Amino acid sequence: MEAMGEKWGKVILWVVISTTIIAIAMVPTVTCAKQCSFPAIFNFGDSNSDTGAISAAFGQAPPPNGITFFHTPAGRFSDGRLIIDFIAKSLGLPYLSAYLDSVGSNFSNGANFATAGSTIRPQNTTKSQSGYSPISLDVQLVQYSDFKTRSIRVRKKGGVFKKLLPKEEYFSKALYTFDIGQNDLTAGYKLNMTTEQVKAYIPDVLGQFSNVIKSVYGKGGRSFWIHNTGPLGCLPYMLDRYPMSAAQIDKFGCAKPFNEVAQFFNHKLEEAVVELRKELIEATIVYVDVYTVKYTLISHAQKYGFEKGVIACCGDGGKYNFNNVARCGATKRVNGKNIVIAKSCEDPSVMIIWDGIHYTEAANKWIFLQIANGYFSDPPISLKLTCLANESIHHH
Repeated sequence: MEAMGEKWGKVILWVVISTTIIAIAMVPTVTCAKQCSFPAIFNFGDSNSDTGAISAAFGQAPPPNGITFFHTPAGRFSDGRLIIDFIAKSLGLPYLSAYLDSVGSNFSNGANFATAGSTIRPQNTTKSQSGYSPISLDVQLVQYSDFKTRSIRVRKKGGVFKKLLPKEEYFSKALYTFDIGQNDLTAGYKLNMTTEQVKAYIPDVLGQFSNVIKSVYGKGGRSFWIHNTGPLGCLPYMLDRYPMSAAQIDKFGCAKPFNEVAQFFNHKLEEAVVELRKELIEATIVYVDVYTVKYTLISHAQKYGFEKGVIACCGDGGKYNFNNVARCGATKRVNGKNIVIAKSCEDPSVMIIWDGIHYTEAANKWIFLQIANGYFSDPPISLKLTCLANESIHHH
């Protein structure tokens, strides 16, 4: 037994030493770069990271959105904070103001261009026809470009706005985050396309995505943090709208065809990132596998302290507590008063899905904690060390 213990001791020691060596090898910059930090974040995306844009443009996400953290609607489709909020907080930055929000916004540490319903490819429909945002990724790029040019000009003038806009050097030192693509997939299904037809247009969608990354790089952006798309087939919104046969539902209640499309998109996105790295040699481009994290949470809900996986917390009853015509916060006039019929569940902190489409604050926080350390990233680099990787590229 002694020898066995000694053997295991050596094995453990070897594992510790080799992991340390790997860890050091992975961060060749520790010696040549001091503690670094991102002074700003510029975010592009859809409702998964919209902190108030669609609300500013088309009216607030109604209560009970915001119930858990802000205690009032706060432009987010959740009971509380989103993954982007936890990213900002962990980097010591304030929550991002939406570029479109003119009330009480402060852009000194970045701006958020994401809007709920955004797609990468512009849609040929209005928001009232399809629910998709007119602010697709190409428009977000135009907004960013304009924001950058005008910020620099306005800061030079001084005065009250100087404090509310980022310093010029922040644009090259900022973290650029992207979480978009989910709506490009649902757009095809809304047009009654088959899964094969949806897959067929994904390369074009990702071509447009790559062009936006290249444009941001051309304007000086160097650190990119790109989320892949989540398990579409686990959302009550999809399960309710496009009912599947029992054979097409996996043992956790998710629709296999929709998840396969999401995985196909992610596979192609990862290939696009590999190509971008070859071209944009000064950039650090981190690809984050949010899909695996979200699917792990939904498929092992109880293990991680949550209750039901694919049932919405806020809704108006039915199999998934989701009703497309009475979404979270929907009201009905009863005796001259507006009564909320799609209400929040008693305890959002034990639910994963908030309103059938988006996640609860508790789930968003759990997902953030899994991805922040770089364990689900390629390269496997933590959020906080992404800036070190960049400094090393610039210094060597």
